[in-house]
Amino acid sequence: MPSPQVLQPVLKMKVDELFLNWLSEPSTQVILSDYLRKIKDGDTLDFGQEDCNGRDSLVFTENNNISSKSNMSERTSASLSAPCSPPSATLPSGGGSNSRGGPNSRALRRSVSVKKAQVKKEEAVTPALSESIPKFYFPRGQPKANTNIDNLISKIEKIFSQFPNERVTIEDMGMVAKACECPLYWKAPLFYAAGGDRRGYVSVHKFVAMWRKVLQTCHDDAAKFLHLLAKPGCPYLEQEDFIPFLQDVVDTHKGLAYLKEASDFHIRYITTVIQRIFYNVNRSWTGKITCSELRKSTFLQNVALLEEEDDVSQLTEYFSYEHFYVIYCKFWELDTDHDLYIDQRDLARHNDQAISLRMIERIFSGTVTRDRKVRKEGRLSYADFVWFLISEEDKKTETSIEYWFRCMDLDGDGVLSMYELQHFYQEQCQKLETMAIEPLPFEDCLCQMLDLVRPEIPGKITLRDLKRCKLAHIFFDTFFNIEKYLDREQRDPFLVAKDTETLGQEISDWERYAAEEYDILVAEDTANEQYNDGNTTDF
Repeated sequence: MPSPQVLQPVLKMKVDELFLNWLSEPSTQVILSDYLRKIKDGDTLDFGQEDCNGRDSLVFTENNNISSKSNMSERTSASLSAPCSPPSATLPSGGGSNSRGGPNSRALRRSVSVKKAQVKKEEAVTPALSESIPKFYFPRGQPKANTNIDNLISKIEKIFSQFPNERVTIEDMGMVAKACECPLYWKAPLFYAAGGDRRGYVSVHKFVAMWRKVLQTCHDDAAKFLHLLAKPGCPYLEQEDFIPFLQDVVDTHKGLAYLKEASDFHIRYITTVIQRIFYNVNRSWTGKITCSELRKSTFLQNVALLEEEDDVSQLTEYFSYEHFYVIYCKFWELDTDHDLYIDQRDLARHNDQAISLRMIERIFSGTVTRDRKVRKEGRLSYADFVWFLISEEDKKTETSIEYWFRCMDLDGDGVLSMYELQHFYQEQCQKLETMAIEPLPFEDCLCQMLDLVRPEIPGKITLRDLKRCKLAHIFFDTFFNIEKYLDREQRDPFLVAKDTETLGQEISDWERYAAEEYDILVAEDTANEQYNDGNTTDF
């Protein structure tokens, strides 16, 4: 680590400080008062040698200490021959030498004073202290001291030598990926990063040049993966960057073999996986996954597991086909015209109109959606529905808590006020009354929710409060999901709080919901097939 530069003194600040010290001296104030009196009386000010010798004038010693001119004359044999100036204009530059030596001498004195200040600073700073602080920020991963790039390159060249003209197609890139010590399903990103999409193959020279640059600049898997998928020079990943990678997974993974012939569903599955990636990884909600976010997530570990797991449905966090099947079927039920968009009336039918209309209006306001058509045309895309369904069925994750908090925060001030809570609770009361159920007064409900959340600022519920209380799902269902609210109405929330310690050992609410719905959907499909087969036989 290079040694730090020597600190440069700010001379003007020091001069100002010394001037104020000089101005506060009693003798200086007496002189200035005398001059001020003479000016008021119209007397002539005499700045002769006699006047100057009769009073003590302030000068600076070489150590930048203030002393009187009479004391200064005892230390030096040289004296000033020029007429004396008023004390306010006699701040010497730092010595007993002649101040009328011309501009060259003035520049010389300035350079000497700066050098003296630098020398003093160098003596004060201990280089060992600054040099002992190791580098701690590695945006592209911490370099490994024992990495031998040439050995890795030679292994890659050996693999290429096995193919005609040392050219490799996408079908054989798995061998190259393993030679690069990467997971198998990095093969498509490696192929496209080396320009394979242009000619249909990758030559050894282009690939080695590309991979050598990656090894020299990217020092961990997150940085390498981002570099391979992102656009040239782009420090983040956008949704479309994942399409070639996921298309290769669809085309080559054994667990997705039944999707090969159903090409219409390729893009649906890919869209679902991309939305789940951004739902779990892009914690900043920017729509741009950074290297830091990728490094903190479990996505790359799941990519590595694709090679080991034949059933992608076991990878429930991102790649599960069963989860895709459930999400798409739920969307298809609501999308009556099958144009892959749903409006507010369609979404209101979800789960037998369990979600309040006021909450549905907030979803369509654009506060939690990325598609501009949602707000302009009042239509929700399939991609945005993925976020809605996962957030609705599992309100315990950080992303879902943020999702619903944004919806309930009507004015966007980062705080749920009593007015906003009452706004959503009013519709809940109306639904309960139509069901012949007496609703709890808002004041009593509010007291329960405040006891549940225990906000840091009384009367103001923040996102941090909801994440900390671990019971945000109960809070949200109380205000906009009538069905789940009734299910939990008789349960003691404080008893539920005791069970939160074991939540990490259980499957998530989303996984439980997806598994149950998948079994129901498969059973319905089987029954329909048997019914259709029976009708065909009778005919």
